[in-house]
Amino acid sequence: MNRVLLTALPSLLVIGALASCATAEPTSAPNAATTTSAVAKTTTTTPAGPPPPPEPSAEGQCPYLASSVVQEANGQLVRKVRLSADQPNPACFFYANGTDVQLSVWVFQGEQATAKAVVDRAAPVADSSPASAPAGWNGGSLTTDTGAVYAVAKDGNAVVVTSNQKQTIKARRVAETVVGNLGL
Repeated sequence: MNRVLLTALPSLLVIGALASCATAEPTSAPNAATTTSAVAKTTTTTPAGPPPPPEPSAEGQCPYLASSVVQEANGQLVRKVRLSADQPNPACFFYANGTDVQLSVWVFQGEQATAKAVVDRAAPVADSSPASAPAGWNGGSLTTDTGAVYAVAKDGNAVVVTSNQKQTIKARRVAETVVGNLGL
């Protein structure tokens, strides 16, 4: 009889272990569902980051920046202006010729954290010089391979100006004009 028990005992232990695994699985399934729903709740309350940069969609006149101001600030004639579909303030794209954007302006209005993310994406803090004009606005200015960027935020507002010129002062002057014209 002892010999039968010694032979059967390992089999009983294996069967017991398998049985406990089978019962452990259903109890872990509700926990996995709870974890999944907790993750879903977390992602819906966390900001998704800045919206994608706007794209030109139609020709028109920029409602907050005159072409003559861009010509004077950037030093090139404006041949055409295109606007994004964003409202209430569309992004404005000023063209030096039929295909090359010489200057663009994007005014973002929304949550403060998103406005800062818009600025940081355009002129990353690690790569740019600090920008603090107009008074009370903060961000960065950066010279790139294709020109310059000046991006600043205040509260839930962000203004991003890109120029095909290498001097950030030109983009800064446009940003200051936009902020003044919109009363931001």
